[in-house]
Amino acid sequence: MRFTLRQLAYFVAAGETGSVTLASERVSISQPSISAAISQLEAEFGLQLFIRHHAQGLSLTPAGQRFLQAAKALLQQADSLHDVAHEVASAVAGPLQIGSFRTLSPLLIPGLCSGFLELYPRVRLNVTEGDEASLLANLRRAEINLALTYSIHVTNEIDFEPLAQLPTYILLATDHPLAGRRFLSLQELADEPFILLNMPLSQDYFRSLFTREGLTPNVVAQSDLPETVRSYVASGFGFSLMTSRPLNKSALNGLPLAYVRLKGDNAPMTLGMATLKGLKKTSATLAFEQYCREAISTDKLPGVAPWED
Repeated sequence: MRFTLRQLAYFVAAGETGSVTLASERVSISQPSISAAISQLEAEFGLQLFIRHHAQGLSLTPAGQRFLQAAKALLQQADSLHDVAHEVASAVAGPLQIGSFRTLSPLLIPGLCSGFLELYPRVRLNVTEGDEASLLANLRRAEINLALTYSIHVTNEIDFEPLAQLPTYILLATDHPLAGRRFLSLQELADEPFILLNMPLSQDYFRSLFTREGLTPNVVAQSDLPETVRSYVASGFGFSLMTSRPLNKSALNGLPLAYVRLKGDNAPMTLGMATLKGLKKTSATLAFEQYCREAISTDKLPGVAPWED
């Protein structure tokens, strides 16, 4: 069909005002453009829409009156497309790719995802787990929209919003002689076997705590799986350092564990949301960020055991 919505709008203005001059003023367009639009519509549909009165303007023919009502209805439907577009653009729906630091995933992610999807069931959520290095690489390649991770290795091209502080603590078997202490220093454990959580970047952080004290850890076992480290410790192989404190204080082998605060001036790890700078955020990403702000804080961290005073 060879007509435009703009031609219809010019016709409606002329039909409602009964004047090419007044129609021109209403839509801020020249009188010849109004006349040309009317002529093109009449030629396209094979109808006479107006009777022209040289001194008294225009009057609609019977066909023109019916055409006016249909044209107004069509223009109203066209206007509603803007409302539809706004609704689609602002709707919390569509794919959402989230990255999560591996040690935090079993504590945070299931509950977060469940609560978020109850509010926004039209979101298609996918979670990628990994260490800090792989999550940051995923962000740079725009493979994930957001990562829940620590701030320690965030670079300039990444935006990071802190949510919670997690102090590093000492992990011991409950039958260890020092398991009942509230605080322990690394010096007190310097000669004991150490189980290293051997994840990229994380291992560097844990080793740096020893270096600051002039100590070298006696690494007797290591794993990139937090639950394996916990089972080593619960079985009496040695102690370890961690930041996430699962509510469940038993290892997967069923043996109990003790959490003891690390003595010294050690800055806590900062948990937060990392996103790629300059990447336009979807409505689903923005909604998930807000949900995390409300669900995660230092004093309210899902799945994490509180300290017992």
